[in-house]
Amino acid sequence: MTDTEIRDVSDTALWVAAYRAKESARPDAAFHDPLASVLIGERGKAIGETMPGSSLMEWVMVLRTVAIDRLIMNAISSGADMVVNLGAGLDTRPYRLDLPSSMKWIEVDFPNIVELKNERLKDHAPKCELQRISLDITQREARATLGNIIQSAKSVVVLTEGLLPYLDPQVVNDLADDLRHMGNVHYWIQDYFSGRMRGRSMRPWEKKLAAAPFKFILDDWLAFFTARHWQVAERIRLVDEARRLGRRPPFPWWRMLMFMLTPPHIRKRMQERNGYVMFKPVT
Repeated sequence: MTDTEIRDVSDTALWVAAYRAKESARPDAAFHDPLASVLIGERGKAIGETMPGSSLMEWVMVLRTVAIDRLIMNAISSGADMVVNLGAGLDTRPYRLDLPSSMKWIEVDFPNIVELKNERLKDHAPKCELQRISLDITQREARATLGNIIQSAKSVVVLTEGLLPYLDPQVVNDLADDLRHMGNVHYWIQDYFSGRMRGRSMRPWEKKLAAAPFKFILDDWLAFFTARHWQVAERIRLVDEARRLGRRPPFPWWRMLMFMLTPPHIRKRMQERNGYVMFKPVT
């Protein structure tokens, strides 16, 4: 029997990549990530299928992937010459995005993730200069090493897709401070969620992710970073990306009806909670 348990935070990379593999097989796929299936193996596929609320998470991950693709390309169009993907997981953007061959792309993650990708992707060529680094970004000394690695770039875009919720708030606070003071970090792309999900519907999630719990949960995600001298350069709300792609949420009709009957000011507040943002440091 295939092991479907999330044993640590690295296993969440299999979970997310499983949805990218599934999306890539659709005839109307919003993106094509053929290497996702190469990376996840049978265990990753099984994890994706057995996670609670699988259809909802698949919907969210597809929107997240497409929106962040666009933010990355916008940063590159604005002059970024290096992408640093912290907690890169099983992301394959250096292989599938239309990147300049001169672009430098650095993936940072735990040694087991780096080793897995090096082995399973050894016969595939990225479209740009790609380097993988084993580094624990929760350690401030390790992040200082990263600063030395990226110092040759003129304009760096940092990506922390799906990473920050797993970090301690103090680590996120220090990361925001460290990145802002690196000088050549001009963009920081994140997905965000404001507010805490509660209730019985969350209990299966909490049980499944017991080994990789969310620690960084905010009532106002964007305000946390603006208070730490990062300004919003571009923001994409989840609801707007869903409309743009024509992907309706996989909710039953009665839940959609309840949402439509919600007072407009509450509905608007709910729609503001989820999305994707590109910050710039305040200079």
